[in-house]
Amino acid sequence: MEIQQIKPYSKTSSLQKGARIVLGLFMVLAGVGHLTFQRREFQAQVPDWVPINKDATVLLSGIAEIALGLALVLAKKNRSKAGIALALFYIAVFPGNIAQYLNHRDAFGLNTDQARLARLFFQPVLIIWALWSTGALKRLR
Repeated sequence: MEIQQIKPYSKTSSLQKGARIVLGLFMVLAGVGHLTFQRREFQAQVPDWVPINKDATVLLSGIAEIALGLALVLAKKNRSKAGIALALFYIAVFPGNIAQYLNHRDAFGLNTDQARLARLFFQPVLIIWALWSTGALKRLR
């Protein structure tokens, strides 16, 4: 009887690798935006019920986005874990997108209810992108 060793990470295709790197770089850029030039825009997404100051929430989420983006780009053995962490992050910030829609808050050029509503449907795409591009989707099955 032969014992197979479980690999610590799933192999991914060139397309998945490219998609992972693009998403990782996008996350780093978004994180930098949180900390600098888009700070007010991101504050518009923080729901009023969040118990932390809106600016602190934006700063903390920006740091998280930079860390997750770098993990997507640089991690090899833990890339599927990075994908799962990013998917969970997208789920965690989704109430902010809903709050932006419900409270009719303009940010990022989303200045109509239709645009804000359409954005809500993009969040599942980001979740699947994070899971697929890192091989996490395959590992979760």
